[in-house]
Amino acid sequence: MLRIFGFIALMMILTNPVHADLKSVDKTKLDEMIRVYIEENPEVIRNALQQLAEREDKAQKMAALAFLEMSEGDPVLGNPDGSLVIYEFSDYNCGYCKRVFGPIQEVLAEDDDIRFVIKEFPILAQSSLFAAQAAIATQIQGVFPQYHITMMTNPGAISMDTILAAARDAGADIGQLQKDMNSAETAAVINRTRMSAEQLQISGTPGLVIGSTIIPGAISGDELRRLIAEERAKRG
Repeated sequence: MLRIFGFIALMMILTNPVHADLKSVDKTKLDEMIRVYIEENPEVIRNALQQLAEREDKAQKMAALAFLEMSEGDPVLGNPDGSLVIYEFSDYNCGYCKRVFGPIQEVLAEDDDIRFVIKEFPILAQSSLFAAQAAIATQIQGVFPQYHITMMTNPGAISMDTILAAARDAGADIGQLQKDMNSAETAAVINRTRMSAEQLQISGTPGLVIGSTIIPGAISGDELRRLIAEERAKRG
């Protein structure tokens, strides 16, 4: 770190137009001094580039997380006004999503201060897209939780019949549901989720985001509780 400061100080002195000795230092000599310094202290450049990359990565991640928070229209579980927001990138054809569903439900039953946002991320099949569209449509009608439970506990492959049956059992108006499934608003929600996944480098499901922590893949209930506690501790 001291060498970085030394390099910066040297550059400031040599390039300051009001410095008295600048006139006596021609460009060739200045270039030579800089070259020698860098050759003798290569870690200065390496460390500076590493720090720059880390700052850029952090800024990119913060921008992606801010975009993720644009969740209007996304289905929600838990407390809609919960102070802690958790996001899950999910696909109804994903076996690992179904595996983590139980632990998530347990945590939400224990903790009434979590807003759990489902980011519908249909990547496995065409039926995944239909199921995601229906999920967003059931959210509009206020019956998403039961639809989600039925879909996540369905042991087999899903089809349009499966999707409509789950929506009907949840109490959805099927005619309105089908209109909302094919609406521009629903398409916009899914496209926004795809963009968020790309920015956060989430390529599979499930993908959980708790605060600034991204967890790819299924985790246990205990691991989820630990991450929630850590995030709350950060916030004081």
